Amino acid sequence: MSDSKTILVTGGTGYIGSHCVVELLNQGDQVVIVDNLMNSSVKVLDRIQTITNKTPIFHEIDLCDADALDAVFAQHQFDAVIHFAGLKAVGESSELPMLYYRNNLVSTMNLLDAMQAHEVYQLVFSSSATVYGDNNQVPYDESMPTSATNPYGQTKLMIEQFLMDAFAANSQWNIVALRYFNPVGAHPSGLMGEDPKGIPNNLIPYIAQVAVGRREQLQVFGGDYDTVDGTGVRDYLHVTDLVLGHVRALDYLYKQTSGYQAVNLGTGKGTSVVEMVDAFKAASGKPIPYKIVARRPGDLAEVYANTDKASQMLGWTAACSLEDMCVDTWNWQQKNPQGY
Repeated sequence: MSDSKTILVTGGTGYIGSHCVVELLNQGDQVVIVDNLMNSSVKVLDRIQTITNKTPIFHEIDLCDADALDAVFAQHQFDAVIHFAGLKAVGESSELPMLYYRNNLVSTMNLLDAMQAHEVYQLVFSSSATVYGDNNQVPYDESMPTSATNPYGQTKLMIEQFLMDAFAANSQWNIVALRYFNPVGAHPSGLMGEDPKGIPNNLIPYIAQVAVGRREQLQVFGGDYDTVDGTGVRDYLHVTDLVLGHVRALDYLYKQTSGYQAVNLGTGKGTSVVEMVDAFKAASGKPIPYKIVARRPGDLAEVYANTDKASQMLGWTAACSLEDMCVDTWNWQQKNPQGY
């Protein structure tokens, strides 16, 4: 274990951010969270305390407020930043593109300004596999050309460009951008998990809400893809594996003087929607009725990662199985049928 560091986690009350905070606290780091609670619950802080017996420092601010963010940096001596904060619903981003551009891009520019002003140059950025666009062949690897098919993906792509340009202009920057695939699962305690506002955009929370009785049936978008059973195939990654990848990326940064790297986090294999439904049925013992409907525009048949770089550079590989993902999600959903 490394010496204790002080880490700023933006979006630290969100689904992935909160699990990352737990991991950092458990390894002895000091954690400061900034979050505007737009898509998360303040109750997460109590759950973090229960799991770790430690309390992260919390600032309820919006990263788009540059002065408030600068005040946080003035108050703490950060060793590194993990940047999760951002709006992330693909469909919503097409309906509200300006909201996504304003929120995701301005917040990141403010963060980079504050980091540079306070000479904090170690950054792990939570990017996305959406930056591979729709013209690459699976499995996706980091050398492939990037593109975006929606405003959300475009913001991730633009932020990666910000980071590359920041490093090109100032070689003190030390950055890893983690392009991850479909995060699922929950903390094994059942105290923390994904709690989407409104109708879930992602498959697993929707399946879990059907299993627990909150929703009548699952809609499966497309049953005629050229895949194992005609349904879309994705690379699902347990959230605990995902946050370990972020922690490994931090460890990597501490050993480097400077640089910029993009790295995939995934399992390296795909699971179809029907395979996921069957796995969740087995884990929950509940029926998951579903109906196959028309494809969604822009959806691809198969999306999964080549994870060789993460293995070689970060010493990281996903450890959790599909069963683990489903069992932990069901444990969370049963204990928290209405979320937080």
